Amino acid sequence: MSIVLIVDDDTTAREALVAILEGEEYELLQANDGIQALRMLKQLQPDLILLDVMMPAMDGFEVCRRIRATPPLAEVPILLLTALDDHDSLLRGIESGADDFLSKPPDRRELVARVRTITRLNRYRTLVEQRKNIRRMAERVVAAQEEERQRISRELHDDLGQALTPHLISLRNLQQDLSLPRQNLFERLQSLYNQSYEVFVKIRSIARDLRPPVLDALGLRVAMQTYCAEFTRHTHLPVIFEAEDSLPELPDAYNITLYRTLQEALTNVIKHAHASQVWVDLSMDDDQVTLTIQDNGIGFGEEKPGSNGIGLAGLRERITIAGGTLAVSSTPKRGTILSAQFPWPGNVPLGEPT
Repeated sequence: MSIVLIVDDDTTAREALVAILEGEEYELLQANDGIQALRMLKQLQPDLILLDVMMPAMDGFEVCRRIRATPPLAEVPILLLTALDDHDSLLRGIESGADDFLSKPPDRRELVARVRTITRLNRYRTLVEQRKNIRRMAERVVAAQEEERQRISRELHDDLGQALTPHLISLRNLQQDLSLPRQNLFERLQSLYNQSYEVFVKIRSIARDLRPPVLDALGLRVAMQTYCAEFTRHTHLPVIFEAEDSLPELPDAYNITLYRTLQEALTNVIKHAHASQVWVDLSMDDDQVTLTIQDNGIGFGEEKPGSNGIGLAGLRERITIAGGTLAVSSTPKRGTILSAQFPWPGNVPLGEPT
């Protein structure tokens, strides 16, 4: 349903507009002057603004200019309602950023037709913008996948390749010198065993980064609990993990996205938050799955553009692609709360058979 904001200091005029449009399936909101309208627009994103020109304190031209100077509202269609029909007034309206004009009092059929046309065009622009955003998101996902492939390629070439090269050379040398004394032969074989074990550990590390085996073997709750414990052991940052003992089976897309969200969030905490404590909670109710990660660090005002890693924007995209939403609340010096929420598939209450 399209939201239409009616701005007019004349109560009778506002009621007349409401009477004309109330059967057109619009959500009709009212402001009795320009100042009240600007206050409402701080919390509102209407599809159309019907704006009277002649108002006390702040006329419609000034209200229009202020709306156009506000980035989130700059593209909202504005239809000026005016009894002025002189050339200068129309020119002022155009200069202030109005999209269209309508004489006052308006003709019923003309008003309905204008509003219907503008809201339809606005829906079309919104749809086009959403498609552009989806396309940009898909491009970034593809780019992220390619970066991940390059990282794996570098690890295979640099780490495993360099580890295997001296290993192969040692094997060839040993093959050419089988007359070594028993003790020397044992020591060289032990060295080769140690090198082989290092390669084995690196392969396991790469495989675990690609897809943690514990996630498939023991489920999301145990996988997250294990990761939090390992994270605390490696970083010495206490992470308290809480979750229901028995969690129902979730779609694989949810499992891996929630797990990666935990990884990324804890990595960001250790890099940027300077926290002394982290709390992780995985909860479920009848219609959603929620992962909450809270720290007592320094917080932030807003995400820094160009920050390293996936960042909040990339994390939000990853969660959105999986069907969830991300909410972040942070205050400088008072910590950060990150909450990833996913709707329960099919809105089937937990505990009922699917």
